[in-house]
Amino acid sequence: MHSRVRNLIDRAYERLLRHDIGDGPDHVAIIMDGNRRYARERGDEATAGHREGSQTTEQVLRWCHDLGIEELTLYAFSTENFDRPPAEREHLFDLIESKLREFANADGVHENRVCIRALGEIDRLPERVRDAIAYAERRTAEYDRFRLNVAVAYGGRAELLGAARDTLAAVADGRLDPVDVDVAEIERRLHARPVRDVDLIVRTGGAERTSNFLPWHANGNEAAVFFCAPYWPEFSKVDFLRAIRTYESREASWRHTRSERAVALVRAVAGSSLVETREVVGRLRENLPHSDAEQLSDELDRQEHTAD
Repeated sequence: MHSRVRNLIDRAYERLLRHDIGDGPDHVAIIMDGNRRYARERGDEATAGHREGSQTTEQVLRWCHDLGIEELTLYAFSTENFDRPPAEREHLFDLIESKLREFANADGVHENRVCIRALGEIDRLPERVRDAIAYAERRTAEYDRFRLNVAVAYGGRAELLGAARDTLAAVADGRLDPVDVDVAEIERRLHARPVRDVDLIVRTGGAERTSNFLPWHANGNEAAVFFCAPYWPEFSKVDFLRAIRTYESREASWRHTRSERAVALVRAVAGSSLVETREVVGRLRENLPHSDAEQLSDELDRQEHTAD
């Protein structure tokens, strides 16, 4: 009886959350933490937690499709994970290999035109995993409706360091002029390419850190971050919707702050000529939502009326 009531409450809350959120983020990145602790608390081996966690991964893919999210990046295996016990590490490799092949052959992946890509130091992985990556990427290479990035043998610092070294080498041997080193040149040398900026990072398992995950694409975009207590095998759709609500609340706050700053800037140049003020308003309007742009126009109208 208690379980049935709880399920009814969860479903009602899920509907409420779904009603409250809007378009949501384009790109969500998830740190799937807590598999081992989930298994340990149940008296199981770590491998059992990883298996159950893989089922959550499949559910999240469906939720992304339902919510119109266009890109999902999963932190499947970090460079630090190479230090785990050999038996656990090999099990993870087996699981990653089997899931990549399973996804590559799944009807839903092809029906929804999901493009699968791996991010990381792929050459450090066992041959069987590299073969599975190549298979999944080859089978989905032409798809463009949804992108699934699997971060495997990935570390954010190592990625940035590699890009920096590659850039320096290109400059040293004359392939690249130092004046041409820009954002595009650095991005071209990252493991995570072409990956759009991250809008939302989700981490399960209770830890409140982003663990060296996609620093270029997340920090540079000031991505929202949602930390939650459930271990990855326990992560539910309600948790996912709460994460998206957090993203939208942050975006609304950020837009409000940006709009306030824009109005303050217009007022600050009010002492200049109206021509200059109009130029400032015109530039600011280009980067603001319609309602905020209208607020700038109202401020300009007020200043013109005052000038008259």
